Parts: sequence; structure tokens; C-alpha cells
Amino acid sequence: MILIHTADWHLGQTFFGYDRTKEHSNFLAWLTATIKEKKADALLIAGDIFDTPNPSASAQKSLYKFIRDVTQENPQLRIIITAGNHDSGARLEAPDTLMETMGVTVRGTIQRTADASFDYERHIIALSAEICCVALPYLRQGDYPTAESYSEGVRHTFSTLIEKARARYKHIILMGHLFATGGNVSSDDRSERTVVGGLDSVELGPLSSEATYIALGHLHKAQSLGPKKNICYSGAPLPMSFAERYNRQSVTMLTVDNDGLSTEKLEIPGCVKLLSIGAAPLTQVIKEIENLPVGEADDQSPYLEIKIEISEPEPTLRAQIEKVLEGKAVRLTRIEAVAQQGTSSIEAPLTYDEVKSIDPLRLAIDFFSRSYGHEEMPENMQKLLREVITEISNEDFSN
Repeated sequence: MILIHTADWHLGQTFFGYDRTKEHSNFLAWLTATIKEKKADALLIAGDIFDTPNPSASAQKSLYKFIRDVTQENPQLRIIITAGNHDSGARLEAPDTLMETMGVTVRGTIQRTADASFDYERHIIALSAEICCVALPYLRQGDYPTAESYSEGVRHTFSTLIEKARARYKHIILMGHLFATGGNVSSDDRSERTVVGGLDSVELGPLSSEATYIALGHLHKAQSLGPKKNICYSGAPLPMSFAERYNRQSVTMLTVDNDGLSTEKLEIPGCVKLLSIGAAPLTQVIKEIENLPVGEADDQSPYLEIKIEISEPEPTLRAQIEKVLEGKAVRLTRIEAVAQQGTSSIEAPLTYDEVKSIDPLRLAIDFFSRSYGHEEMPENMQKLLREVITEISNEDFSN
């Protein structure tokens, strides 16, 4: 059986005000063609299909047009979709009756049996006589059985599902949306999207020997974890911030046969580039701008951020930069003024996306340090704050 694993599409996302519909459309067209070329039997989409719980009509249209096109081109294809923390699970499941006729299974919410216990069977989905997919959406507080912590509750849920599936299937494809222990998150840029609910990572290493493959979403960098390297993030098909500009966008193709599992990264072609200039003095920044490609910017032109070192406020800074950028085939996203070494911090106001990226725990630790003579916050206080922030992050405010 050939399966393709992808996640974190974030349909409907705007990038510093720029619409990304064309980029998503190109990716989905490539994915449709790739599924046909590889004769894939199943497509696994591990959460964050949309960028918000209340996606626009055009974002929803993109998803359903893709499902229609790919199932028409590949009548044998099974599609399994799970909700991520950016999705409304109930919204994803709403057209279930229609999508099931096209071979699409959606698991966006947790349901209970008649005795109010966790309905494990609903998440064990047969793909063949020997292969199943255990598909769980992003779990929020109250979704999992009572446990000492969020991470323990999630891990126990996965472990129980594997145990139940093992009695019937030789190969188990575990699918979830979470922050796995050991996952690599970019942190070199304040515009990096913080992993919501990721303060508590989930230890999946012990499950790597129980599941043939663990298909994850949540982290945007493609990577393999665990002792068998079969705990995998496919990565996002589009970079979500400049911190992700060095990521290589891809999907993962896995082949399961009598010999076991083999995987292959399929790189996504034609991705729009993200360019970053600076931090450097204005004269140097202008020289680098002059070397940018000449032409008219369009929906395939690179996104550009500029960081300029200054020693004092400069009110005409943006006007100077925009003048030099005239006739360059790039799309300016932001200009950030950075204080030169030895001067006070001078930065441009935070954008909405940047405010969302702030790590509340890091903010609290920094405030504590400044308030108490640069002493480190005690570990027990950090632990208590981490638990509170995680509990708040896991609350579902989409309704």
C-alpha cells in the first residue's frame, strides 16, 4: 500500500496582508498530480487544514475543490483527515455524509459511547485487511481520559488505541496533531508561530516500536523522530514565517508491504521564496536592495523582510526603503528597525501575527528576571506556569 502524508496546509492564511490562495492552489494541483503519478492508495492529512477555526468561504472552497478533483482523478483513493488546533473539528465533520461517499473519512472531534466512555473504535479506520489508520484530532482538555498531565493523557490515549488495533491489524499507521518530544521548532525569529498547546511535549518514542509509522502534524519543519525514525512530521507545504525560510517543503510518501515500511520525501516544486535583508546599516541594506531582481511584482514574487540597524529614531526610514524598492520584483512584508549594539532597543511595532507568536512562559521568565535582579525563576514556579498556560491553550474557544 502506498500512502502520502501531509499536514499544516493553513488554507486561508494571509502573509503580512498578502493573499496566498494562488500558492495553495499550486500546491494542491501538484499534490493531485503526484497522487495519480505515484498511484497512491491513501492520503493522510494530519491537521491544520485551515488557518482559523472560522475559515473564509474561499478557503473552504479550496479544500472541497481539491477533494472533488483528486477523487475524480483517483477513484481508488482513501482520504483521512484529522483536525488540528487551528481547525474547528465540528466544522470539518459537518459534510461527513457527503464526503464518505467519496472515500473521505474525517475525525475532527472526540465522541463518547452510551456509557460516556471514550469511543476508541471510531478512531480505528481499516485501510486493508492488514493495515489500519489510528486517526486522532488535536486533543484538548477533557478529550482524553483523566491523567496527571496533558502529555500523559495524550500518550495514554494513543497507547490504548494501538493496543486495541494490534489485535486485528499487522500494520498500524498512527496519525495525530501534537508536539512530540524531540521535535525541532524554529525559534530564531519573533514572527515564528508559537506551537499552541506545545508547552507540554508528548513522548511517543516508546510507541515507535508498536506502530509501523506515526504521521504527525503541528510542527512546520519536516523531520523524523524516535529510535526507528518512523515518527514523522511531513512539514507545512508553505512556510508560515520568515523563521521557516530555510525549511524544505515536502510531503512524505510511505510504502507498506511484506518487507515493512519505506519512506521517501517528495519535495514540492515552485514554492515562493522568502528573502531577508539585514540586520545591517541603511547604506548596506540599500546596496542589497539594488541587487534584487528587476520587474513587476506578482503572486509568485518573493516575500521580503528588511532589518535595519539604527542608533536613533528615523521617521523617513520606510519612505527611503520604498523608494529604492520601486521596480523590484519582490513583495515587501515589513521593515524592522533594530538598535545598533550598545544602544537602546528600537523596534517597529509588532504586527498581529507577531503578537500571536509571543511565548507567554518566556515573557514571564524574562519579567521575573528583570524584577528580581536577574535571578532565574524557580523551576517549581516555571512548572506551575507551564501547566496553567497549557490548560488555557488547550481550551476550545472556537464556539
